[in-house]
Amino acid sequence: MKTSNPVLSQLGRAAERERAGAYGAYGPGGAPGYGPAGYDQPYPSQAYPAAPPAVRPMTIDDVVVRTVALLAITALSAAAAWILVPAPVAMPVLVAAAVVGLVLGLVLSFMRMANPVLTGVYAVVQGVLLGLVSRVFEGFYDGIVLQATTATFGVFFLMAILYRARVIRATPKFARIMISIMVGLFAVMMINLVFALFGVNTGLRDGSPLAIGFSLVCIVVASLSFVLNFGEIEEGVRMGLPQKYAWTAAFGILVGLIWLYLEILRLLSFLQDD
Repeated sequence: MKTSNPVLSQLGRAAERERAGAYGAYGPGGAPGYGPAGYDQPYPSQAYPAAPPAVRPMTIDDVVVRTVALLAITALSAAAAWILVPAPVAMPVLVAAAVVGLVLGLVLSFMRMANPVLTGVYAVVQGVLLGLVSRVFEGFYDGIVLQATTATFGVFFLMAILYRARVIRATPKFARIMISIMVGLFAVMMINLVFALFGVNTGLRDGSPLAIGFSLVCIVVASLSFVLNFGEIEEGVRMGLPQKYAWTAAFGILVGLIWLYLEILRLLSFLQDD
């Protein structure tokens, strides 16, 4: 099935190559004549080798299982960081986790690698980041972590219900607009971070009305990003992408949940300060 999503088109072509490579010189069921020229069996009387196993296509259940696994890894590493990392070294560890997580996230996002090892490492590193950030916020605002966690998963399941009911659709126009907005927000956040390192306050993260408005925008965009994830998963299943690409889909959901959680955590802290 054709798709307007260029990434899925690329993955679909890769899936076709994998299936062709799996069959080699034999078609489905071990029939000769499907492989490259010169590889057909010249003597039909010879015993045919066993047909290689077909590439198993991805299913929704595959994505669910891998997403739950990544969330479990993230939660366990977050709990370990919260409990085990001493306060004197918490900030250097937090900064290191943020940098490593950013690099891994960019590599996995732009290369679209279906790599369970790298994806698992990303979940561990982000778990350390979330654990230390959450510990800091909980120290100032009692109960804020539970509130942010509940709100995060509440929004996620709400978006899943809306997508399932076709209230929101991942149309090509919607995808283009969302990708443009997310790239713009990422650029703004990186610029704001650079200014903050030099002691310049842009007002986007200081609890002001502008900061509250910016956090609300980020929460809305992070919530709508799940629609893109759901759309890619649905198309990927229809296209018959190999099972390993379920890791790519699970990674996308994990990124959205982490972003949404951090923005809700920050917004709740702003509101409690007020």
